[in-house]
Amino acid sequence: MPSGTDERQRELFERAADFARESLNDDIPGRNRDGVFDRAAWKLCAEFGLLKMAIPDEGESMPRLSDLIAVMEGLGYGSDDQGLLFSLNAHLWTTMVPLVLYGTQEQRERYLPGLADGTLIGANASTEPEAGSDVYAMKTTARPADGGGYFLDGTKTYITSAPVADLLVIYATLDEKAGPLGITAFLVEADTPGLERSPAFDKMGLRTAAMGRVDLRQCWVPDSAVLGRPGRGSWVFESAMEYERGSILAACLGVMRRQVEKAVQHARRRQQFGEPIGKFQAVSHRIAEMKVRLDAARALVQRIGVLKDEGKDATLEAAVAKLYVSEAYVQSSLDAVRLQGAKGYLSANAESWQLRDAVGSLLYSGTSDIQHNIIARELGL
Repeated sequence: MPSGTDERQRELFERAADFARESLNDDIPGRNRDGVFDRAAWKLCAEFGLLKMAIPDEGESMPRLSDLIAVMEGLGYGSDDQGLLFSLNAHLWTTMVPLVLYGTQEQRERYLPGLADGTLIGANASTEPEAGSDVYAMKTTARPADGGGYFLDGTKTYITSAPVADLLVIYATLDEKAGPLGITAFLVEADTPGLERSPAFDKMGLRTAAMGRVDLRQCWVPDSAVLGRPGRGSWVFESAMEYERGSILAACLGVMRRQVEKAVQHARRRQQFGEPIGKFQAVSHRIAEMKVRLDAARALVQRIGVLKDEGKDATLEAAVAKLYVSEAYVQSSLDAVRLQGAKGYLSANAESWQLRDAVGSLLYSGTSDIQHNIIARELGL
């Protein structure tokens, strides 16, 4: 961590990095190849204390986001299982945080303990085949049932952790013509009749994250399943996205730091034309750009933590961070492959799967194009 970082956060970073090196690096090449989600590693992260950090201390309304960001960077620095860390982030920001902010006392008591100790895995089901970036164009309906509750009907897709989740936050519309004002969030247990899930999709990157489809056919849920208020699901969704956009790339900062360190070591050791390749300006400047991206990206992510810890809105800053960090992550991952040459292109080499993982960051939590739109809107354009 940089010298300007809070001492507490430096310690959290180091503890997380040590834990990740020791516990989260089991057969990553094989699990990446086969697309295997490691639930045992998930449980280890819970035992380490990661997930309970999303639950505020007594007397606080929200957790210290700066601390969570430091831990996530440490995990990304210590482990290359970005699929696992990506899934953990989705669980934290789109299941646990909405429960903390909008859940009833009964809902929090029922679900938060299991979500925090690793017994339960959460998933956010908002995206649909024809409603991704235009999320409020969703077709999944919630129809009030005679005698109480709602029937949910529709399809959600590209849902992180859907095939392995125990609890899903599902968004559906009470009135399609009402747009965002018709959206309602529901807490739905995965074994609810009428809810079916696909096997995990085969993906380009983040292969250890289980992503799939959720089909809802006359899926009845009680009134107590509503998260927040009927017709106010957009509030739940937007608050979750604010946290996720600003923080989900914290683990990637750890990867970018390792990329810089490995690039420097390689450039000092690798000889061409009788001298280390780091002596060639084309190589040294590429590494210098990787370092600039890392420091700029870290500052943007840490700014989100400071703002949220102060109870301030960070919608604009989260979009700026998501846009810049994802683009920087992809470019630095590509540079890391180029610096390694043919070795970096091998499937078993870390640089190759880091690049594949990085491409996903341009898409999840809102594409770069959507972040541009949010930034422009927040600027009043």
